[in-house]
Order: sequence, then structure tokens, then C-alpha cells
Amino acid sequence: MEMALSEKLSKFGVGEDEPEEMTRKVKRPTQEQRSTMYQELKTRIHRKLIDKLDLSQIGSIPEQKLRSEVRKIVEELLDTESEDLPMSGLNRERLLAEIQHETFGLGPLEPLLADATISDILVNSHKKVYVERFGKLESTSTMFKDDQHLLHIIDRIVSQVGRRVDEASPMVDARLPDGSRVNAVIPPLAIDGPSLSIRKFGVRKFNMDDLIQVGSITKDQALFLEGAVKARLNIVISGGTGSGKTTLLNVLSSYIPSSERILTIEDAAELQLHQDHIIRLETRPPNVEGKGQVTQRELLINALRMRPDRIIVGECRGGEAFDMLQAMNTGHDGSLTTLHANTPRDALRRLESMVLMATANLPEKAIREYMSSALDIVVQASRLSDGTRKVMSISEITGMEGDVVTMEDIFVYHRTGVSEDGRVIGQFQATGIRPKCSEKLKAYGVELPDTLAFEPSLLLEVDGEHADADIATHMGEFRRSTRKKK
Repeated sequence: MEMALSEKLSKFGVGEDEPEEMTRKVKRPTQEQRSTMYQELKTRIHRKLIDKLDLSQIGSIPEQKLRSEVRKIVEELLDTESEDLPMSGLNRERLLAEIQHETFGLGPLEPLLADATISDILVNSHKKVYVERFGKLESTSTMFKDDQHLLHIIDRIVSQVGRRVDEASPMVDARLPDGSRVNAVIPPLAIDGPSLSIRKFGVRKFNMDDLIQVGSITKDQALFLEGAVKARLNIVISGGTGSGKTTLLNVLSSYIPSSERILTIEDAAELQLHQDHIIRLETRPPNVEGKGQVTQRELLINALRMRPDRIIVGECRGGEAFDMLQAMNTGHDGSLTTLHANTPRDALRRLESMVLMATANLPEKAIREYMSSALDIVVQASRLSDGTRKVMSISEITGMEGDVVTMEDIFVYHRTGVSEDGRVIGQFQATGIRPKCSEKLKAYGVELPDTLAFEPSLLLEVDGEHADADIATHMGEFRRSTRKKK
């Protein structure tokens, strides 16, 4: 009789009771558990690092030497603290870098700030961080340990510019050392935990050639705006959030002669002007006792006593609009500002409402007459659905007709469709109206080139390709070529 298979196996010791430690299955930690262990290890090492450092001597040690010493200490701590979480060489280097970021910088935000392709960093909560690349939002794997960690980073940012954020003052505007704009909101206003928004500033300053190259504006439009700035016309740049208003303001300000004295007034300093003779003023929020606040309006009133040749208000958002119009009407021409509005006409309505915030005693007609005499040019900027930014129109304020401020478009951008890959198709067009300010430009010695055309013409743009064309002779050819491309 054949021996049962179990008996045969038992001869070789198979099937016998095995030691418990051999049969027990080793449970690997989940990804979430490993992430938690990683964050706890980083926090533990960072705290021990702070205990080992002589904080009183840090200011006297060169930064490079300090970083080298910190790295040595962290490596020693890693050898003793990382037994529960074995790490590859790559993860070890990552942890070393992150601890240095926590010590010298802004923690998990440092790699995002160093990425030149990112224009916005949006922290929705300690676990959700989004960025904007080339006009499109995308999620990231970046996260903070918890809400307290995120709050610590926010406090580090705002304290650098003498501001505070707490339950008594849960909203704050600030800036990074490179000028990047920061806004933070914390509980109880932010329901899901602290929220942080950073509008990054590029390392390299944009100039008008850059805007022409990316198709945000045409050469003719650029030449006209250059002449308008040099002829001391008062210019308002209007647009939505992220439409490129501040970038365009920086570019236009580069045309102000270096011999002129410029005063800038901002809520949070972010303008990057090219001249040397500049006085930069920034608002101040109230202190813990609710005192000491200095508004843009107060700064603007004081600026008139500082002998400015030009006044640049970073963004009009309140009663300072009235004082800015007064300045424009009393010899401080050539001023520039930005405001949020969807169209040039909406910009005038919003400006009117902001003047009423300062003084409710003026009748509407008087305010509009004030605006029509003070303002010369309204530039409308917009961010399109594909993430590109365009100068949608350049309009001239021409006066009053009855109770209405009259305005004429000089250049406009017309959208004609969307390509298969999602890119917006459109063209820049001159409306055929020669601006009345041409005479003022001549009076200031600004001669616009003969090649600058105000007659109806297009800068055609199809799938990113540009070509000059005359409407009357080439519109049919343009339509045929568009059909072929589709």
C-alpha cells in the first residue's frame, strides 16, 4: 500500500509545526504609514538639530559653512534615528535636503519656489498643494506634516515683513524676499485649515520684447504704449486675477526716463522697476491693539508732498482712487495704476464706485467729468482659456457726451475659435481710429514711426503662427487657410 503523501513529507520534516517567528507574516507598512513615519522622523531630527545648534552664534557664521555643519549633524542624527525606517541613498539625500529647507528656508515650499516653470503655488490644506504651470493648474505630491507645520511656515513668511497672522487677524498679505506676492488665510476663516497662495516672480525681469515674442501684444501696440508713457499720459491697466496686469505695469514703467523721480504705492510691494530714482511706499496693517494702520490713501496724500514726477499705484481698490484722480488732474500726469475689471467700460464703473467710497457728496456727473479729464488710456489684459495672456484692447478716453464718459478702442484682440489642441485662435486688429492723443505725443517730442499703422489691419494668429495682413485684401485668404488647418 502506497505511503500517504503526508507521511512521505513528514519524513523530510515538511509539515511539522514550525516556529511561530517563521510562520508569522511580516506586515509591510502602508504608503500612508510610511509617509507618517517619514514626517515624524524629519520632525524628530529637526528638533534635535535645533537643540544641538548654538543659536547665539549662528549670525556670525558664514552661510555656506553653517550649511555644511548642519549637514554633518543631520547625517549623525540619521544614523541613530532612522533604524525604524530603513532608507535608500536617494531617500536619505531627500531627507537631508528637506531638513535643511526647514532650517534655512520655507520647508516643503522650497523645491516649488526653485522651480522656474511654476508661476503660482496654492496650498489648500496641509495635504493638498497645487501649482500653476504655463497657465494650467496641477496637483503635486508636496505636503506638510499637519496644520501646525503649515502655520509655522506662514508665520515665518509674514514675520519677515513685519506682519502677523493669528485669530485676531486671520488674513494677511505679505511678500517673499524676491518680491513674490503672498496671501494667507487661517482658521476660523479658513474652514479646512490654513490656506496659502503665492504668486511667484520670475528671476528675470520681463521686457516688451518678451511680451511680443510670446504673442501677448503686437509691435505696433507696444510702440504706441511706449509713446504714451514717454508723453506722460495717464494709464490704467485693467484685468482679472492672473491676467498679467502687474507684469505689464512693470514693463511700461521701464519707459519712464531715468531722470524722473518715481513714487510707488502698494499694499504689498511687488513692483520691479528698472530705474534708480525710486521711492517705494507700502501700507501697514493695524497692530494687536488695532492701531497704527497706514492705508494706500494716506500714503498717496503724503506722496504729493514728496515732489514726485510720476506716481504709480500698484492696485486701486478703495478710496485712494479719488486722490489718484486728483493727483492726475493737478500736475502729476504720467501716472500708472491697475485695477480689477473685465472690460474697459467696467473699469470706469469700478473706478467711479471707488471714488464714491472716499466721498459720497460728489454727484455722478462730476465724478465722470473728473475721470474723463484725468485718464487718457485704458489697457485691458486677460488670461484666456489656454492659459495665455493677451492685451485684449487699448482704449482712449476721449471726453464726455452728456453724462457718459466716451471711449474709443484703438487696438483690439478678436477670438475666432479654439484649435484641436485647445489653443485659442484669434487676431489683433487696429480699429482704424487714429487716437486724439497723437497731438499730445508730438507736443512731447514723441514721434511714432511711420510704420505704425492705425488703419484696420490684422496680426493674424493661427496655431501660434503670426503674419501681418490687410483686411480688405487678405481676409478671404485667411479664412481659406483657417479652413485647411481645421
